[in-house]
Amino acid sequence: MGVHSTFFEPQNNEQGIPNAEGSRITDYALKMAYEVLARKWRPQQFTDVVGQEHVTKTLTNAIETDRVAHAYMFVGSRGTGKTTSARILAKALNCEKGPTPTPCDVCDSCKEVMAGNSLDVIEIDGASNNGVDQVRDLRDNARYSPARGPYKIYIIDEVHMLSTAAFNALLKTLEEPPSHVKFIFATTDVHKVLPTILSRCQRFDLRRISVQDIVDRLRTGCADEGITITEDALLAIARGAEGGLRDAESALDQIISFRGKEIAEEDVLAVFGLVSRHVLEDLTMAILASDVPKIINIVSDMDKSGKDLQRVLMELLESFRNLLVVLYAGQGAVALELPESQLQFYQAQAPQTEAGRVLRIIDALIEADGRMRYALSKKTLLETGLIRCSRAAETASINELLKQVADLKKNFKSGDAAGLVAETASVSYAAGPQKKKIADADELEILFSHWHAIVDHLGQADSLSHRYFLDTAPLQIAGDHLTVGYDPQFSDERQRFEDPRAKLALARAVDRYLNRMVSIEFEALKSDDRRPLPSDHSISKSSADEAQELTGLMKWYANPVVKTVVEAFNGEITDIRE
Repeated sequence: MGVHSTFFEPQNNEQGIPNAEGSRITDYALKMAYEVLARKWRPQQFTDVVGQEHVTKTLTNAIETDRVAHAYMFVGSRGTGKTTSARILAKALNCEKGPTPTPCDVCDSCKEVMAGNSLDVIEIDGASNNGVDQVRDLRDNARYSPARGPYKIYIIDEVHMLSTAAFNALLKTLEEPPSHVKFIFATTDVHKVLPTILSRCQRFDLRRISVQDIVDRLRTGCADEGITITEDALLAIARGAEGGLRDAESALDQIISFRGKEIAEEDVLAVFGLVSRHVLEDLTMAILASDVPKIINIVSDMDKSGKDLQRVLMELLESFRNLLVVLYAGQGAVALELPESQLQFYQAQAPQTEAGRVLRIIDALIEADGRMRYALSKKTLLETGLIRCSRAAETASINELLKQVADLKKNFKSGDAAGLVAETASVSYAAGPQKKKIADADELEILFSHWHAIVDHLGQADSLSHRYFLDTAPLQIAGDHLTVGYDPQFSDERQRFEDPRAKLALARAVDRYLNRMVSIEFEALKSDDRRPLPSDHSISKSSADEAQELTGLMKWYANPVVKTVVEAFNGEITDIRE
């Protein structure tokens, strides 16, 4: 008590320092008693807790309806409000006006809980009190009545650090505690807590706090403290906090020490090595546009500025995840809880890409992240990874190709048939038969002059029969009946000519020139037949065959649907099969 009187009362100390000197010591002590923002802004009411409405609403209703359980388990990552919620609940239960969901904060019980020196609210660190002996002492002390309030409340932080033996020693007391005892546990690793403990508690999962909620809380706090800070700076701090409000408040505290009460985004980026939101957006657009030079320049600038490239990759992964949500969710993307400026950016990029491409980019980023952890040159690996992402962005998926083909077919069916016919008829062929003139020509001569090409077309459908038809020739055509002669030396192979598959393939090949299907009969050539067989002389591909092949290709290139598909995919026709 003597030390306290020296610090706060203007009187002489043990060395005989005069009152004036005592005042100077008091001023120095007051200056040293700075309270960080994370403690200064700690919520004191359920309504002050940020981003955990599902927890505060349940606890409020439980107090109002007198349904407060004997044990609670608060689960969540760091800085989400586990211990804060536990203290508010303890204060609400032991308030002199309570139990009440709105503790007064002015009674002795509330003040003691806020100061952390309440005899009835015992906070225990699970990491340093994890043995059976400590749990035995807790169990023995729990039998005694509270000193002031109606309840004796045990808050055990990081309860997963208790040993298995300590958990088992706590089981009986936790299941059937005295009526005046309440247990509140907090943990970041709930999977390490025994299931027998969890089954005796009401569990609350505290979620990560959204970027927008963190920005709103920091903006309000800065306004109360008279601090001027830009929206981009608030957003940069919230991004770096990764869902933890305490991390964001601690970061803001550090920025204020660095820059004072006038804070811009550049100050935040300089202190924590973060990347500007605009740089991330530029990098996202460069990847979607497959702009490799721009990607390399941005990565080089970030490396020269000393940015954490591993962190850049994770933020880029988060950016494409948000874009994917916007693509799939549409108007439901407001669930991202992003600031309006960020949401507008993703909504503007969504029509310019496709979900399949974004998924491939995300896969490439995940792969690069796993490799970067062990890379000697993070810059090189990031560059190659992002270039791979840009290639994935410009590669069309099978689903996209099928969709484009389906759209082409749909447009073709709904188009002007007369216009399409006119377009096809306007194409002049370099050589070969034209179907509308066949009726005026000698069909047999046409077939004979192009028989080699007909046999080649047959070979595409029935390769086994191709060599037998090389020594055949059309003999006679009468109506829908075509007679084909073959070399007598192949009489033993007549069954090959009569094969239904071979005959059908030959009929389809003839249909290309006569524009009608014919029935085919075979007979051996007579010795006085003056018609030579196609194999009796060499047929140069520079004449009839090349003309026929060119004719077939030109015909298909003139087809509106084929032409559109070829142009859309920058392709060419290499084979024709019917």
